[in-house]
Amino acid sequence: QWDWMNDPEVHSTTWEWDMVCASPHWKHSHNYIHHKYTNVLDMDHDVGYKTLRVTRDEPWQPKMLFQPLTNIVLAALFEWGIGLHDLDLKDALTGKKSREVALPQLKVFARKVGKQLAKDYLLFPTLSGPNFKHTLTANLTANLIRNLWAYVVIFCGHFPDGAEKFTADTLENETQGQWYLRQMLGTANFNAGPAMAFFSGNLCYQIEHHLYPDLPSNRYAEIGVRVRELCDKYDLPYTTGSIVVQYLQTLRTINKLSLPDSFLRATPDDAPETASEKRFAGMTPRANGLKTAIRELRARRRRR
Repeated sequence: QWDWMNDPEVHSTTWEWDMVCASPHWKHSHNYIHHKYTNVLDMDHDVGYKTLRVTRDEPWQPKMLFQPLTNIVLAALFEWGIGLHDLDLKDALTGKKSREVALPQLKVFARKVGKQLAKDYLLFPTLSGPNFKHTLTANLTANLIRNLWAYVVIFCGHFPDGAEKFTADTLENETQGQWYLRQMLGTANFNAGPAMAFFSGNLCYQIEHHLYPDLPSNRYAEIGVRVRELCDKYDLPYTTGSIVVQYLQTLRTINKLSLPDSFLRATPDDAPETASEKRFAGMTPRANGLKTAIRELRARRRRR
């Protein structure tokens, strides 16, 4: 979103995150896979992060009984979940991913992990001399807080009530207008003022982030007003609410879907955690109108 500045310090070709995820893996798993196949089961690995069942379209397995605990572990170690996201270790171990592809990825990840661990838990504590333990504890605490906060912000953007999950057949003959529609239906915002927007990296505007992934994040609030007007015009949901409500809904879904379907009453199409895409089947004219309107907003933004 900042590449247009041509500033090498914040350009996607040179930027490296201060976390264990290596930037090439992030650019593939997030910039490409997640933003192209948003919330499509078995295509977008952000749907449950390969550990959580967040849609009834995914068959229940006994291991899902542990979801409430798995969710806590994932939250506390979120940067590690993101770092391992693109490696597909299970596929590498079972042979679905070739050694020629897996080993270079593992080496890149190992180098990044080594640098992060050395910086946070060896170099900086050592530089603080007699305060080694205090610095070590402070860095552990800071990373834990960062993991928990990033987890809450990201989960509130994809898993509260109304954020739809899709199956692969949704992609068949998908038009560009329908792609925009899927971005709107598959994401959610949470209400935020300027301070909360800043502290969440403006990802309180997850809908706008998915419609305009190359838009500088400090413009989301401005464009969000117009996006909401489009939703009203085309009778589309603009899913938002307080961060507390959005997270509690997400937590309820995670805990509820840890149970077998026989314990659940609603179906995948009328459960509270979904706004089934079937409601929008056959709305190609509206999707095309939406595409045109979004293009107009993009053109206006560029002219400014």
